[in-house]
Amino acid sequence: MRSMPSAIRFDRTGGPEVLYLAEVGSEAPGPGQVQIRQRAIGVNFIDVYHRSGLYAVPGLPSGLGSEAAGVVTAVGPGVSEFKPGDRVGYGGSAPGAYAEQRVLPADRLVPLPDGISDELAAAILLKGMTVEALVERTVPVRSGDTVLVHAAAGGVGLLLCQWLSNRGVRVIGTVSTEQKAELALAHGADEIVVGHDDFVARVRELTGGRGVRVAYDSIGRTTVPGSIECLALRGALIAYGNASGKPEPIDVLTLAKGSLFVTRPVLFHYIAERSELLASARAVFEGVLSGGLRVHIGQRFALADAAKAHVALESRQTSGATVLLP
Repeated sequence: MRSMPSAIRFDRTGGPEVLYLAEVGSEAPGPGQVQIRQRAIGVNFIDVYHRSGLYAVPGLPSGLGSEAAGVVTAVGPGVSEFKPGDRVGYGGSAPGAYAEQRVLPADRLVPLPDGISDELAAAILLKGMTVEALVERTVPVRSGDTVLVHAAAGGVGLLLCQWLSNRGVRVIGTVSTEQKAELALAHGADEIVVGHDDFVARVRELTGGRGVRVAYDSIGRTTVPGSIECLALRGALIAYGNASGKPEPIDVLTLAKGSLFVTRPVLFHYIAERSELLASARAVFEGVLSGGLRVHIGQRFALADAAKAHVALESRQTSGATVLLP
């Protein structure tokens, strides 16, 4: 007898130890929905925020994860874009991707082109669309700009360095180890600052005192004040993550010293329309297929070992993307 599908669940917020594997049963797709057998699942820092309680989930107990890829196994009434056997992926969904099987609205799925494997899609879709939105639409950058990228050897960081480099942008990255510095340099960073304790002085030195046009900050509490100090006149802080915790409130008067900008983008707001979702995913896939984006999958864990994946992610033991395999 075939066992019921399993999924990672948590009944309370907290550390990685709150995660457990449970049988959840098989859900049939309703109107406008698609059932997917998942083959690879992306691990992202937003999963940590949901698990820890920094970002609220709709209710507990809850699933976890926002990105995965697999094959369509059934479609509900009214679905014409997909059929059983189609390969699909998604990024930015409601928590629940850490699962063997899932039912989702058809209009939040994207078809996977030939040449994009399930693992590759799970490793890049959410991160890649995040990068596309950050570079192309949040604060559009120009060739010749200089920017700062924190966590430059992370899953988003490596893609961000490459995308910016392809645009002719000079990238100054920060990382935590010399090994990660080599990885970031190999993926488009021009200069690297190892450690986050005194990056401001080094960035100012590397820019001749001018500062950077954009600072991409996914670390949060420990780096946001310094990131602001790194900005050039009319520069922009894009704070898109909180790996070190929620940043302290920003006194808007501190922005007056350089007519600075601060924004906190959320991917969903950039892919809310289906046309935006498809265009963003298409740009990511085209980048991979053309060779402009190289995806580094640094870690693979079994679905049942999701807690171990979170331990590695939070302790900065990971590089590049992390995927779970059902």
